[in-house]
Amino acid sequence: MVRLLFISMLLLGAGIVSAAGGVAVGGGGAGEYQPIEWPDLIPDEDLKALQNPPERIVTSDEGGLADAISSKLALELDPERELSAYEKALTSSKVKPEYHQKKIRMPGFIVPLEFNKEQRVTEFFLVPFFGACMHLPPPPPNQIVYGNMEQGVELYSLMDAFWIEGTLSTQSVTNETATAAYSMTVDNVTPYYEE
Repeated sequence: MVRLLFISMLLLGAGIVSAAGGVAVGGGGAGEYQPIEWPDLIPDEDLKALQNPPERIVTSDEGGLADAISSKLALELDPERELSAYEKALTSSKVKPEYHQKKIRMPGFIVPLEFNKEQRVTEFFLVPFFGACMHLPPPPPNQIVYGNMEQGVELYSLMDAFWIEGTLSTQSVTNETATAAYSMTVDNVTPYYEE
């Protein structure tokens, strides 16, 4: 059910909520960055699969057996079982090559990975909803962006959402927390607000 909730939030655009507080870093203008939303990063084939989950997932009771058994466990129990397009999309690392080396602007939540000596976040995962990679299973790799920002950003609360501007790359980054199918050299971080 957590995965269905993720997909619902992703497709309905409800992953981002208003951010209270936060600090603006950098100064670039929004005009030079192409605004994108999280579903824009998903290749069409995966997006179509995510928009059409199998009936058993939609109708399963929350907390029931179908809800409790992950695709990975189900595959371990039945190695001959082939994953559905939906299940493959939930772990997809497929990217949209047209975003390679594009200057983009997108909203998201910061999951800190590295800090500088001033305790500013210099490396992070940008994710579409609060709690991703920390309290909940990580989103698909093509819904995680690895960000690095030399001067770093002060992060007062993990619940704050931000606008992130920078140059997106289709280079994958993996660590013990998650895998990001995209990377970004971050130029600006500002508090999120609805436009």
